Amino acid sequence: MALTTAVPEVVLRSGNARPMPAIGMGTAKFPVVHETTRDAVLAAVEAGFRHFDTASLYGTELPLGEAIAEAVRRGLVASREEVFITSKLWCTQCHPHLVLPSLRESLRNLQMEYVDLYLIHWPVSLKPAPRVFPAKREDAVPFDFEGVWREMEECHRLGLAKAIGVSNFTTWHLDKIMAAATVPPAVNQVELNPVWQQRKLRAYCAEKGIHVTAYSPLGGQNWTEEGNAVLESQVLAEIAMARGKCIAQVALRWIYEQGLTPIVKSFSKERLMQNLQIFDWDLTDDDLIKIGQIPQKKIVTATSILFSPEGDFTSVNLSDIDIVEE
Repeated sequence: MALTTAVPEVVLRSGNARPMPAIGMGTAKFPVVHETTRDAVLAAVEAGFRHFDTASLYGTELPLGEAIAEAVRRGLVASREEVFITSKLWCTQCHPHLVLPSLRESLRNLQMEYVDLYLIHWPVSLKPAPRVFPAKREDAVPFDFEGVWREMEECHRLGLAKAIGVSNFTTWHLDKIMAAATVPPAVNQVELNPVWQQRKLRAYCAEKGIHVTAYSPLGGQNWTEEGNAVLESQVLAEIAMARGKCIAQVALRWIYEQGLTPIVKSFSKERLMQNLQIFDWDLTDDDLIKIGQIPQKKIVTATSILFSPEGDFTSVNLSDIDIVEE
């Protein structure tokens, strides 16, 4: 069953990418199973998704590219130009001389001539080396914001990235980029959902013309045993019951109504369809007030996600990496 309600699109204010579909499918899933990822992307295309998010780190560029090529062969989309593809520069490549080679490698994996959006994955630079996850703390080195962004702009100038942006950047990190930018970042992709609403960052990005995309829109990055604060929210559950929707749809609709774009990961055909069914109804003012009062809790930090707990940061200040802004 294909989508019956059209997915709205967002015109990015920087770069020359095609308009971004207002919901994207995430492909970060560990461990990576090539065939499972490829088949899930094909199912998403059939459902109506046209916006797909990957990264060098994820190891899903190759199956994503294969799925899009197969979708074109099957006539599910007329051409590659009908889809919006985002990939990301990993921390070990966050050095000026490695930015362009890293994008070229991603394009080879994707079997594409360009990405619609290329993001700096984290405001973290690691010593150039084969990827190890989690990273060693002593491998973190000072981030050359000006030099790396200059090479991101070169990727854009060459037409290899139609738009460029960042991910996991706070206002402090964005100030560093904006001070150096000739082409400002089009997008900042961050952890964002009803339980971590990022009000300060959203206001900053709105002022600067930076579109915000939301990963973990359903709270899915919680790797502790504490449960999922989004899907287990009593506030969202009551709203979902009143609207005749599921909790995930309420969370995604709330993100969309804030003018943001959720990047939601599901490899289930049923949930893929549910995730797209958020554009033909509205939350009430009362719903929005209740969601605005949900206690806030950040899950994703660089130290908890990127680095092993052992060792010490010898070349960078932890306070420059992990900045928490509500």
